Amino acid sequence: MFSKFTSILQHAVEALAPSLPLQEDFVYHWKAITHYYIETSDDKAPVTDTNIPSHLDQMLGILLQEEREREFGVTGPCMEYLLHHKILETLYTLGKADCPPGMRQQVLVFYTKLLGRIQQPLLPHINVHRPVQKLIRLCGEVLATPTENEEIQFLCIVCAKLKQNPYLVNFFLENKLKSLASKGTPDVISEDTSKGQGQDSLSTDTGQSCQPEELSGATGLEHTELDDEPPHQLDDLSTSLDNLTVTSLPEATVIRPNQDYNLVNSLLNLTRSPDGRIAVKACEGLMLLVSLPEPAAARCLTQSTCLCELLTDRLASLYKALPQSVDPLDIETVEAINWGLDSYSHKEDASAFPGKRALISFLSWFDYCDQLIKEAQKTAAVALAKAVHERFFIGVMEPQLMQTSEMGILTSTALLHRIVRQVTSDVLLQEMVFFILGEQREPETLAEISRHPLRHRLIEHCDHISDEISIMTLRMFEHLLQKPNEHILYNLVLRNLEERNYTEYKPVCPEDKDVVENGLIAGAVDLEEDPLFTDISPDNTLSNQEWLSSSPPATPDHPKNDGKTEVHKIVNSFLCLVPDEAKSSYHVEGTGYDTYLRDAHRQFRDYCAICLRWEWPGSPKALEKCNLEATFFEGHFLKVLFDRMGRILDQPYDVNLQVTSVLSRLSLFPHPHIHEYLLDPYVNLASGCRSLFSVIVRVVGDLMVRIQRIQDFTPKLLLVRKRLLGLEPEGPVIDHITLLEGVIVLEEFCKELAAIAFVKYHASSTP
Repeated sequence: MFSKFTSILQHAVEALAPSLPLQEDFVYHWKAITHYYIETSDDKAPVTDTNIPSHLDQMLGILLQEEREREFGVTGPCMEYLLHHKILETLYTLGKADCPPGMRQQVLVFYTKLLGRIQQPLLPHINVHRPVQKLIRLCGEVLATPTENEEIQFLCIVCAKLKQNPYLVNFFLENKLKSLASKGTPDVISEDTSKGQGQDSLSTDTGQSCQPEELSGATGLEHTELDDEPPHQLDDLSTSLDNLTVTSLPEATVIRPNQDYNLVNSLLNLTRSPDGRIAVKACEGLMLLVSLPEPAAARCLTQSTCLCELLTDRLASLYKALPQSVDPLDIETVEAINWGLDSYSHKEDASAFPGKRALISFLSWFDYCDQLIKEAQKTAAVALAKAVHERFFIGVMEPQLMQTSEMGILTSTALLHRIVRQVTSDVLLQEMVFFILGEQREPETLAEISRHPLRHRLIEHCDHISDEISIMTLRMFEHLLQKPNEHILYNLVLRNLEERNYTEYKPVCPEDKDVVENGLIAGAVDLEEDPLFTDISPDNTLSNQEWLSSSPPATPDHPKNDGKTEVHKIVNSFLCLVPDEAKSSYHVEGTGYDTYLRDAHRQFRDYCAICLRWEWPGSPKALEKCNLEATFFEGHFLKVLFDRMGRILDQPYDVNLQVTSVLSRLSLFPHPHIHEYLLDPYVNLASGCRSLFSVIVRVVGDLMVRIQRIQDFTPKLLLVRKRLLGLEPEGPVIDHITLLEGVIVLEEFCKELAAIAFVKYHASSTP
């Protein structure tokens, strides 16, 4: 109470006293602070019971007033005094000793306000960045301290200043070995040596051992500053500072392999704060630092700090904390997570499920890693992404994906699917793709399909005995194919189609005028004349004019593929594949072909945008330049998809939907070899080769035989379609339900392929 009265009385005296020049006023307040340490005998009283906070505020106000009264960039006498007399060094020493109690908090606030409010650049001054660097070293030493909020505010203002002037970061990159060589003095010692000598309690962040007699020098209280003070008072002040004890506190349990980038190390410690707001602020500071363009800072950040370990270790621990019983559907459907916004209350959540808190925490931290790598300087981003690949993807996720427990496979695949959907950083996506698929780009052979074990296992899971695992894995591949990474499609499909050795090249006579270029033979059988389709009604085909009239809006220019089979023949070939008695869509309104045209146009436009920078050819590689002698293998991925497609009449409805969805995604890619192999019924297949069209033809052949054995096939088919559309209530179980649902999916898939073929042709022929 007495101290508060004294403070009020002092303010009153200052208000009534005549105003002094700014410099004298500034020196007065600083000397008032130093006199406290000379005169006080009670160092246990908290700093809030002294006038120190008031004097610091007055000093800051004077500095701000001085700057306002001068031109920008001109340093006033008060600022000169602060710099020349090393006032910040003195304050750092007092803050480190935390004498009187709470002084560290006051020093942090003063530093933060000084750096944040003064407009002229201060950090380039050695008497600013050196004490700032030392104060940074104190931050985050102990978690959940009373000064944590002030620490993070101070660190963030330093990060903001570095973001404004990235070159300043070089002042905060220390090299102890270089310092040792340049100084050649025993004062510079390694951290281990310092601790071994029992001197770490006063060791600065530069590795220098601060002996008590050095503290008085660090205060900046030189004789030039206090030449008007009596000698005995100078001795008293020096003795008072010498006697300050710095309590050695246990450091946070983050191992620091080097002290080269203390700003990062302190922020890393604070990311572990129990206070979520402090942790988020620390993450924001790290994001500012990783984005700095200075190569030296990026190298130091990834090589001399624990940033990579922090990201990956926390990912691993959060992943392992997920309960094995979490429902894969919940993993799929939980709302989108943004890092820093993962506050969650189980009581307030109407859609809560077991493990939701843990799942949100994991996805939130993965989002942070993704965004951090996305913002990071290029070399830092690569190093961080590789660390995630090696320490998390391979070290933690791969064993889960390779296990044999069906529940474990399903949960781990659902989590992989979720992060595939979530990733946005190109660099992290590249590492994720290499993790899932490997880096191989040469054509596959049947003998080497297990060369990359995880890729082999995941593709095998597309044809797993468990339908749930098959669907989840297919869904993961479907989303992977939509990612903007060229290696995905090349590794899964394109590398096996490069030489077009799925075609059979037949040299033709020069007088044959009907030769189609690029090896497409004009004499190929017209499927409309094939005996398999003799019962097809002409009403089910459309003329060229009708197709053109139903054309979707024009798409961006796309190179025209010369020698394409006439589009109306291709479209009608797909539409005519399913025989009339196996069709049911024309009995139900709103299931026409026009819906597929609109969807195909939109999706194809999106895929063209993704593939634009991959510089794909506009036409197939000339057969004369292809190695047609090489044995063709469609690749493990297409093999499994084709095998699944061949069993469409005997598989569950949900599996069929997912298989056809992946195949339609593949068909949309604007690569000429994919178009030829998946969408051209007239391609002349080499012996022993199969294409998507040939697989469907075999399915239709099997269907036509099986239809004859089912009584009332057409009415049952129509009833099943209406039930699937919700137009009919569920009733008694219908015989052959799996086959009937498979026929419906087959019909819709053929319509979708026809629409894709037409849209791609229309896009390539648009001038």
